[in-house]
Amino acid sequence: MGIHNFFTRFNDLERIIRAPGKFKYEEHNVAAHSWKVSMYAMFFATLEENNGATIDWKSLYEKTINHDFAEVFIGDIKTPVKHASPELKQMLSHVEEKMMERFIMEQIPEEFQDVFFHRMKEGKDNTTEGLLLELADKLDQFYESFTELKRGNTEPEFIVMYQTALRKLLSLPLPVSVNYFKDVMLKDAITEDTVIDLKTLTQHVLNELE
Repeated sequence: MGIHNFFTRFNDLERIIRAPGKFKYEEHNVAAHSWKVSMYAMFFATLEENNGATIDWKSLYEKTINHDFAEVFIGDIKTPVKHASPELKQMLSHVEEKMMERFIMEQIPEEFQDVFFHRMKEGKDNTTEGLLLELADKLDQFYESFTELKRGNTEPEFIVMYQTALRKLLSLPLPVSVNYFKDVMLKDAITEDTVIDLKTLTQHVLNELE
């Protein structure tokens, strides 16, 4: 019980596979995803800071490394399901929040509970750090689906994931980061040799947003 139980849950996150139920060339787990999101966010926060933004680094790292811990309770729900309707997304968020609250009350020592309630709450908000979390989270979805499509995975879900992530990335109100992604990273990505025609899939999204 207590903080020992909190730490053992990290092993559980390693066993939760993202995009479950579909053939994948590469499996990704929630623990690795959280680390990658933190690394993406670190880069883009540096980019934003170099262009005049003020970054609360403590808040950024707390938001990114903890953002999917609640999946230890309900697993990874596929993006198309999670976003099938605003009502469903809200209900799932409510369930995660309540289960996280109960876990903190039952497992975290009382003297640490207030800070854990703060750190484990939903991190995606309209702050710069919350928007960077959203960008980094979608960037990992972009790369996971990009890798599968590049190798010729014909599961339609990965096309949906790729284009959904791309739309979200390009529409975020972080012009410095978004322009860097679009003008540098995306151009590099679509020049790679891929089995599935990623240039066309990408251009469809770009045309929609023009």
